[in-house]
Order: sequence, then C-alpha cells, then structure tokens
Amino acid sequence: MEHDVAARRTELEARLRALDERFAQAMRAHGFDPAQAETTALPGALAELYAARAETRAELDELLADEEESA
Repeated sequence: MEHDVAARRTELEARLRALDERFAQAMRAHGFDPAQAETTALPGALAELYAARAETRAELDELLADEEESA
C-alpha cells in the first residue's frame, strides 16, 4: 500500500511540474505573465491547462493530507 501511495505521489508531482511548465510557456506565448493567472481572463486552451493544473494540485494536496493523517 505504501509503495502505491509513494508511486502515485511521484506521478502527481511529475504531472504537476509538466503542467506548470506547459502553462507558463503558453501564458508567455499569449503575451501574459504567468504570475497573472489568478487575475486574468484566460482563453480556452489556457483555461483548460489552468483547470488541469488545479485538479492535479488538488489531487496531490489530498494525497499529502491523507499521508499526514496516517503518519
């Protein structure tokens, strides 16, 4: 069980890093500063990447919280 959780954590962390990089590149390509993501109305493709990042981050946060509770 612990191995599965550790593997899932590693997978989510890698996916989040990749999404962060893709999102930052896409933001710059559209002329936005990536730091403005919270206050900018995003076009469709950027909004999808933003949502994927948020979903992955929430999943990782939940996994980390579960790890803390079981420790």
